[in-house]
Amino acid sequence: MPLDAELAAALDGMPYVGLADPGRARAAMNDLVRALARPVGDERVVVEDRTLPGSVPVRIYRPRVTPAPVLVYFHGGGFVTGGLENEHERCLEFAGEDGIAVVSVDYRLAPEHPFPAGFDDCHAATVWAWEHAGEFGGDPERVAVGGGSAGGALAAAVALRARDEGGPPLVFQMLLYPVLDDRMATPSMRTFTEPPLFNSGDVRHMWRHYLGGRTDVPAYAAPARAEDLSGLPCAYVLVPEHDPLRDEGLAYAHRLIVSGVPTELHHVPGACHGFDGIMSARLGRLAFEEERAVLRRCLSGRVDTPIAK
Repeated sequence: MPLDAELAAALDGMPYVGLADPGRARAAMNDLVRALARPVGDERVVVEDRTLPGSVPVRIYRPRVTPAPVLVYFHGGGFVTGGLENEHERCLEFAGEDGIAVVSVDYRLAPEHPFPAGFDDCHAATVWAWEHAGEFGGDPERVAVGGGSAGGALAAAVALRARDEGGPPLVFQMLLYPVLDDRMATPSMRTFTEPPLFNSGDVRHMWRHYLGGRTDVPAYAAPARAEDLSGLPCAYVLVPEHDPLRDEGLAYAHRLIVSGVPTELHHVPGACHGFDGIMSARLGRLAFEEERAVLRRCLSGRVDTPIAK
């Protein structure tokens, strides 16, 4: 199926964030964030920037009704670009519209800070959010992790480490077109070699920056390398058709399912990487609405209600 016409029109002329040169990539990401930005504000949400122990910057979104479920959210950007502004509108809606307390993490970026620096920041922020949930109106019994692209990798990796170390007791992981496998051996990786937004060349540069030349790649860096996925929190995996990461997302979701992890998988024909942030396209709006619905349902403790279509 070709790329959705509305997505193609929205992407026409949009800044392309190639990852070969980190400096240029960050400038292009800033341009892209500005291009996609919408004026937002919500009087129902208290927003606070703070720095956690260990010098981890976060932005906390506190809804009026508390105690609220907690989502620790990790931005995308290929481990090289991005920051709190990337996810500001998304997190504000999660808090204002859906009553979720969000901790958005500004983790350290590669190549200046290769793995495990950013991962350690994300894990530390998740532990802090669980231990200090009451300070920002959160419920420590309903803590989830989530993110898109590189943020999806970090969410999956934090969920693995939480399982391995016996906590925090996460209840959900939201993996949006996640980065999972540094081996780059899938059909979708061989197919999607050109822009828009993200392609296999970018993936190659991303892993080069993030891994810093190491060849002993652990599962916390590339979650597809984990031998055992049992005992993980329930998951939602979003996979666009026109994405080099498509097949590793499909494979990871399948492994979660056969490992006994309650998992919802949505493959979206005609969609590209990052499409859920393009609100001018119907596919983007529908995907974001579904993400919100899944969060509300899974963080309420109900796991038996199908996704509304």
